[in-house]
Amino acid sequence: MTTSTPGRPTHEELVELIRTGDVDTVIVGITDMQGRLQGKRLDATYFIDELHEGIVEGCSYLLASDVDMRTVDGFALTSWERGYGDLAFMPDFTTTRMVPWHDKTVIVFADVQTVSGDPVRPSPRQVLLHQVERLEERGWSGLTGTELEFIAFEDTYEQAWSSGYRDMTPVNQYNVDYSLQGTSRVEPLLGKIRRDMRLAGMVVESVKGECNFGQHEIAFKYAALADKCDEHSLFKLGAKEIAAQMGYSLTFMAKYDQREGNSCHIHLSLRDADHKPVFAGSGAHGFSPEFEHFLAGLLAYSREMSLFLAPNINSYKRFVAGSFAPTALLWGEDNRTCAFRVVGHGPSLRVECRVPGGDVNQYLAIAALVAAGLAGVDEKLSLPPAFQGNAYAADSARVPTTLAEAVGLFDQSAIARAAFSDEVVDHYVQAGRVEVDTFNAAVTDWERYRGFERL
Repeated sequence: MTTSTPGRPTHEELVELIRTGDVDTVIVGITDMQGRLQGKRLDATYFIDELHEGIVEGCSYLLASDVDMRTVDGFALTSWERGYGDLAFMPDFTTTRMVPWHDKTVIVFADVQTVSGDPVRPSPRQVLLHQVERLEERGWSGLTGTELEFIAFEDTYEQAWSSGYRDMTPVNQYNVDYSLQGTSRVEPLLGKIRRDMRLAGMVVESVKGECNFGQHEIAFKYAALADKCDEHSLFKLGAKEIAAQMGYSLTFMAKYDQREGNSCHIHLSLRDADHKPVFAGSGAHGFSPEFEHFLAGLLAYSREMSLFLAPNINSYKRFVAGSFAPTALLWGEDNRTCAFRVVGHGPSLRVECRVPGGDVNQYLAIAALVAAGLAGVDEKLSLPPAFQGNAYAADSARVPTTLAEAVGLFDQSAIARAAFSDEVVDHYVQAGRVEVDTFNAAVTDWERYRGFERL
């Protein structure tokens, strides 16, 4: 059967798809601290007939572990002493999407609760939804687009793992930024991803090559904040799964090598209750007073929000002068050297945050941008003049240079604690400290090459 919105069945349509045998697998997914989709695949008939509200339970360590899924200490949410009990995944049936790269499969995104029905605040989707509620209190809603870059390789994921991720072959051997010839060489992969994402209910805009070897970007139309973040999660998972099915691998890590890193530029704008633009106005640059305050808040508080914008050790290796990744916390009109680039005019006026990399947890990053912007609005912060020229050479506040620095800033941020709660801040500070401690204990190839013989 066809659905009322292509690729996005309603609850009633989902039931009918299951009854007719067009769907036999339901994925119930949550996003973990690292921004990855986690969850369970369920037999569709069992899901509809036995799980009347669709609630699935899963171990609480999903929101209290590192990227290796280690059960690390120090989280208030769960621990060995508390027995690592279950959390409840409450499906939001408005998020249901087809998963066309798997046969007869749909995914439903879930909100995380305790088994007694209380919301789990550190869950990334809940962190963002709280900021959505803060916008709604002002009669506003947000629109966002997340532009993800990735590097694709001829090697399979298994080959990449076995080689230690060394000597891999990118799908392009030269810079293919905007190149039609270069992108056509990998069009079978890129086309498959585009078409399947459209069948999953996404509005695909375009695909283009990027600067690093084998680097590409597929762009999608903007959407409401939570909806776009759900879509971002599915695209990221789906792109990897499609690549694996076709014998490729691809990475979204912020800095794969010493060339250009993978960015995730985030475009953000606000609408009022009548869906009119909040940012557009009659002031300088066509700005409203609200946008001036909001943008000033981004400049003032994004540094202490960096843990949510750049969450990993590797994230900070992307911030290199002349790399199109920002180092200066400045704003400019269509200036790609600034951390905040203002583009568009009238209804399309928006701010592009250029800080996040492809490794970002989009729910947390957008929540951080909303929180910083609202702080600027509430405090009526004044907006400094737009920066003109090369921001890399500017004397200004800078993006933190290490994860350890970002963790400390977030821990001490009164704005973050007011916006997210002590519970959420302490949870992610602990996650950041675990990552820093794990990295500090590791011995890298770089150290061996420099020190094995010569030191």
